[in-house]
Amino acid sequence: MKVLIAEDDPASGRLLATSIGKLGYEALLATNGRDAWYTYVSERPRIIITDWMMPILDGPEFCRKIRAEGRTQYTFIILLTALSGKERFAEGMSAGADDFITKPLDLEILRVRLTVARRVLGLQHRVSELRGLLPICAYCKRIRNEDGSWQRLEEYVSGRTSASFSHTFCPECNAKAS
Repeated sequence: MKVLIAEDDPASGRLLATSIGKLGYEALLATNGRDAWYTYVSERPRIIITDWMMPILDGPEFCRKIRAEGRTQYTFIILLTALSGKERFAEGMSAGADDFITKPLDLEILRVRLTVARRVLGLQHRVSELRGLLPICAYCKRIRNEDGSWQRLEEYVSGRTSASFSHTFCPECNAKAS
């Protein structure tokens, strides 16, 4: 699994990349927020570890940019920071971070946080798969709602998406109806 590291300190970035590699991840390294964004867009990593204070685009702004993109496949973001306090924690979480690691980096904490990230991503993947399975009546084609009631397919889809329906006949049904 790819892990993007956005760290402007070259020595810290290399140490983090080496540590992540030893844990079985593929490390991608960017030295500023702009390069991290380009790497994110092109490589599609599932986990990002970003330093809070970086040139061009800082960690919280990078988080906001990722969340604004609205990918269907979730990206787990860990903010790496020497900053502390409830205000910083709240700011990072509201920017879209999922977790924090404080400097200096503790490799055992990193291992545990990456395990949590994989677990969350695995659950998100499973939820996506389950959403694709709809309980549908084989006869009338109605779909069972979350509350157990049955609803017409058109109502079900229209209530959850921006899709609209126009009804017509396919060529085979049109021929049968004639």
